[in-house]
Amino acid sequence: MELSQEDVIVREMAGSIPFQKEKIRKPEYGRLLEDFQEGEVFHHPRSFTIERSFAQEFATTFHDSCPLFLSAPYATAHGFSDLLVPPLQIFNIVLSLGVQNNSERAFANLGYYNVCFLKPVYPRDTLSACTRVISRRERGEGKPGIVHVETIGLNQNQEIVIQYERKIMIPPRGSTKGAFEGTKKGPHLQFPQSSSSKRVQLPSFRSAHKYQGTTGINTFFEDFQVGDTIVHKNMRTITDEHVPWTYRMGNTHPLHYDRVYVEGLSSKMGKDLVVYGGLVFAWLAGLASRDTTENMLWDFGYTEGYHTQPAISGDTIGSISRVIAVEEMDSLYTGSTENSNLSFLKEIVGVVHFQLIGVKNLSPSQALEKYAADLFLKENDKKKLAKEKIPEKIFEIERKVLLKKKTG
Repeated sequence: MELSQEDVIVREMAGSIPFQKEKIRKPEYGRLLEDFQEGEVFHHPRSFTIERSFAQEFATTFHDSCPLFLSAPYATAHGFSDLLVPPLQIFNIVLSLGVQNNSERAFANLGYYNVCFLKPVYPRDTLSACTRVISRRERGEGKPGIVHVETIGLNQNQEIVIQYERKIMIPPRGSTKGAFEGTKKGPHLQFPQSSSSKRVQLPSFRSAHKYQGTTGINTFFEDFQVGDTIVHKNMRTITDEHVPWTYRMGNTHPLHYDRVYVEGLSSKMGKDLVVYGGLVFAWLAGLASRDTTENMLWDFGYTEGYHTQPAISGDTIGSISRVIAVEEMDSLYTGSTENSNLSFLKEIVGVVHFQLIGVKNLSPSQALEKYAADLFLKENDKKKLAKEKIPEKIFEIERKVLLKKKTG
């Protein structure tokens, strides 16, 4: 198709077009409580191709020390096709793709549940997402309710690479005006497959002895015992960098980047932009990585986890990890028949469960000295235990990872 120069010249026209007040449009985004119905499926707008440079920049910005995300030769030597996109980058992008439909009007993200990484994501893969509404719970007239959703992320081949659930506090419609400019929804839309049929797909792991000296000496499977508590030395002061990183993940909630919006809220959030929680999660996990997951070969995922306090620009955050289980592979591996030589796998890898705790504006050592065992109790359980919540504690979650053995 060809266009003439006359066709493409841009001419001023605004002065000749009268303003028409009756044609004002004010698109609204983000669903309110009544807009969620159990069983509905939302296919989220947009998709996201992850370039190699972006994947490596995420890994370094968020302090991840695992070479799977930094070195292509290391990753391929262990059986992967290329270096991997960091799991928490996958999580952040998929969650952000769903914000417009799921939580752009939310008051709070109440928790993450059953986060599972199911298939490797490589540079140049393209992610998309869809969500199914599990339930909607109303809490009385005028009060925000709780919406429970399951979201899955898919690659360009429509293969599921991540699944997770979350609960979101959503205000009721009340007197709010404006039609939602969202994507098509409805129970008739297909949710790709049920959770029960999902399986983790791992490569044929290989021993890579020549890389044995390229990671820390105390982060192999054998280095962890149940009860170990690891105080991670480095902390991270969050600056206004969190605003562009929110955009870069695709998150559209104005709480994280629109000061006029935030100053108009009548809530305990105050007048500061709140750091997108997925970024806080990634920084805390990254700060822990060189002591816990530098020799990781797979991140299985996370149990329920909570942002117990918000973070704002200027806060300094740090991590503490506790070992809560150490397991041999045995029945955990669910690869293909070709990959399921458990006797070989037991020689080179094992599974460790960690509890990850995040604190702010107090060093992890000081937090541990001040609060001791109370740091590791769920904040939501403190009331029934007659204990005070910890103001400096900002995050809690458990995770399961596959670690190399010293023989691997």
